[in-house]
Amino acid sequence: MIEIDGSVHSGSGTILRYAVALATLLKEPLHLVRIRAGREKPGLRPQHLKAVQACCSFSEGSLEGARAGSQEISYYPGPLLKGGNFHWDIGTAGSTTMLAYTLLPIALFAKAPCHFSIIGGLFQDFAPSFFHLQKVLIPTLKKMGARIEIEMVRPGYIPQGQGHIQMSVYPISDFLKPLSMPEQGKVTQIEGMALASHLEKDKVAQRMALRGQKILAAKGYEAKIDISNDQTSVQKGAAFFLRAQTDKGCILGADQAGKLGRRAETIAEFVAASLLEDLAANATVDRHLADQLILFAALAQGKSRYSIPFLTQHVESNLWLVEIILGAKTQKGENNLQVEGIGFQP
Repeated sequence: MIEIDGSVHSGSGTILRYAVALATLLKEPLHLVRIRAGREKPGLRPQHLKAVQACCSFSEGSLEGARAGSQEISYYPGPLLKGGNFHWDIGTAGSTTMLAYTLLPIALFAKAPCHFSIIGGLFQDFAPSFFHLQKVLIPTLKKMGARIEIEMVRPGYIPQGQGHIQMSVYPISDFLKPLSMPEQGKVTQIEGMALASHLEKDKVAQRMALRGQKILAAKGYEAKIDISNDQTSVQKGAAFFLRAQTDKGCILGADQAGKLGRRAETIAEFVAASLLEDLAANATVDRHLADQLILFAALAQGKSRYSIPFLTQHVESNLWLVEIILGAKTQKGENNLQVEGIGFQP
């Protein structure tokens, strides 16, 4: 049985999600204790519980202790990653994208294509946005041989959620390919999305776009930003996203969700500053992609190398997980990562 202390390193729900995903792939039982022990609300929150239940149902496994607030679970994955059609409603504004991240590595090694319908939050603090998943992670995984399609049916925000995404994942034919991105190269394009729901009167989307373009222009970058005034969300909300592409094939993103009292201009300033900081660090991935890629690099066949803006607790957590669960060999510097993948096949 794999034994994991969920309080170490970042102590976040990411440890739970990735540990459950890897245990599912390996078909090995998992005992996880002190789940999110240091958080303000420790234990399983609804979005974490749904991730564990989703992996369990996907593999037809079994669970012990999986309930809201629990800080200890035992998980026994089933013998088959069957693929097919799945629907999950988190029931809160919990992150749909984090559930999607949990399912992605499993679905890539399933016996048949997987089609997921997930309802919950799409844009919020402390979770990847839908735009980052769609425009940064998935295109990067495509370079590793993955085929993934995703669309947003309806935006969802804190506190009501009810956003809706649909994702299709097709099994890889052989191994995931390693990723080699040692050089950032020259920025060739910056584009973005300014999304506002039920806020057209206040011109929130337009204000985010204009402020973002002005900040980037001051640094010599011209940005094409699409404006979307949505009327389908169940509540008011906003999100701003930027993506830079380089002539070396690098994709770096930055984003932030709206929040009561957070001005449109403040959102744009944060997002533009984050992207510019990561570019200035000569990174080949952004601060979020830096940790998101580790699990996939560890499953790939061969050595992955890329430069990161800086080390984070999530990077430390994910390196630790792939080392102790998969036996992957990793090296880290202040601004670079190297992961020797195990060449996983189910």
